[in-house]
Amino acid sequence: MAAAERTEGSCPVLPLASGRSIPVLGLGTSHRGGYSHDAVVYAIQNCGIRHIDTAKRYGCESLLQKAIKESGVKREDLWLTTKLWHSDYGYENTKKACLESCERLGVEYLDLFLIHWPDAQIPGKSNREVRAETWRAMEELYEKGLCRSIGVSNFLISHLEQLKEDCVITPHVNQVEYHPFQRPQELVDYCRSRDIVFEGYCPLAKGEALTYPSIIQLAKKYGRTPAQICIRWSIQNGIVTIPKSTKAERIEENCKVFDFAIAEDDVEVLNGMHDGRHVSWDPSLVVQFQSRVLKGPAYTLDFCGVFHRKTSFLNTSCGQWGALVSRLEPAQPRHMLTCHL
Repeated sequence: MAAAERTEGSCPVLPLASGRSIPVLGLGTSHRGGYSHDAVVYAIQNCGIRHIDTAKRYGCESLLQKAIKESGVKREDLWLTTKLWHSDYGYENTKKACLESCERLGVEYLDLFLIHWPDAQIPGKSNREVRAETWRAMEELYEKGLCRSIGVSNFLISHLEQLKEDCVITPHVNQVEYHPFQRPQELVDYCRSRDIVFEGYCPLAKGEALTYPSIIQLAKKYGRTPAQICIRWSIQNGIVTIPKSTKAERIEENCKVFDFAIAEDDVEVLNGMHDGRHVSWDPSLVVQFQSRVLKGPAYTLDFCGVFHRKTSFLNTSCGQWGALVSRLEPAQPRHMLTCHL
């Protein structure tokens, strides 16, 4: 476990540069897989969960308000994280979106507010420009106390470097996909060197880790479940970990990870499973096109959009070009595409 870890109540915490302390284990929510009111209430009342992670995009902020009220736990005893979706990027929009999230959650402040994704998808502006003005609004929200801590999600080193050059406050947290098959150690090390706490989502690799032979073998060795092995491994690596479940019994299982430790040699076995696979979004596959990026004898295209190589998605102002770009053959002028992350 990280040396800086300390315990408050039943769950260890990690200190942030904001002066706050974040519980190392939280309950994730999502727009996929449904939402269970009863499971959230059970997690808070019976499992000691005090850290809830959500986002505007998930569509359950207002539902969480009801669950939190029913739980009977005081607001000051909870850690609530939500995220800003790209449709709300920009200086004024960010401040407005924060207040709206607070209203939906029924709170006066957020413990942690994250920029959800590094791409802005705003025509006519570069991603870097939009990230910078969005972050300036985040800094203002932090200084006013509406957000007790601020951070980013799915940011790579290049995005963090640009933010460092463009803004004043370093993000307190970077939330990124993290599981035995996706262990971005270079990014983890970078964050730690700049006092950015690394938070990991999808710790079970959306279930893929639960049937992996070596993980099953370790679970048998420790008398635990594969899920507990993955969560414990992540926490021992110093990662704030937020497994997601809508089933009370799974949440209870996921929380029983503080009464055992994985031996260092077995931690290394799990570390060695990294193969680079993503089970969620892959920010390295998102490329920003510059003006006049696609040229040829039959067409000329001028726009500032976003190209996802896997999904062939461009922003709505130029979405009709998505299929065209994705069908470019190697012999065609890919070298004419000017791009950067």
